[in-house]
Amino acid sequence: MASESPTSFLDDVFGKLAAGLQPPPWMVSELQHRIVLLVNHVLMQEPEAQARLARQAGRVLEARWRHFFMRLAATPAGLLELSETATPADLSLTVIEESPFQLAQAALRGDKPPVRIEGDVQFAAEVNWLADNVRWDLEDDLARVMGDVPAHALAEGVRRLVAGLRDFAGRRGAGAAGPAA
Repeated sequence: MASESPTSFLDDVFGKLAAGLQPPPWMVSELQHRIVLLVNHVLMQEPEAQARLARQAGRVLEARWRHFFMRLAATPAGLLELSETATPADLSLTVIEESPFQLAQAALRGDKPPVRIEGDVQFAAEVNWLADNVRWDLEDDLARVMGDVPAHALAEGVRRLVAGLRDFAGRRGAGAAGPAA
């Protein structure tokens, strides 16, 4: 007998809450601006990433998940900015997985989410390169604020926590895919 996933109940609850609760437009705008600032901060630490994005200047990327979406344009400086244009996006990335819990589990395992890609192939290849090669050095940013030793200790603790969560998520995923009793 097949059993239902324990997260399916939470997925249903989340879906009903998300359908009934829409954040105000100002909050969505502020969140999008903060995301762009963070992504640009990370991009500025990688000259190769900036060079690749600069070659795509003016192209618009639209990222979607459920009813949330964000339109970003590559700038000549190799960074990103919010795009308010009504023109069609050059590249559209839509996360197919609806469940936030399944997405979190996949992220903990280190997997990329399932994505439907539509649009410019070259731009998609550059975005894929960025996703594969650009990483935020959080420890370095923390060291600027709190010093090297405390930043290293905090980062090491977080790495151990993430490793434990990945191990747990991997065992849960393997147990769910195992033979039925």
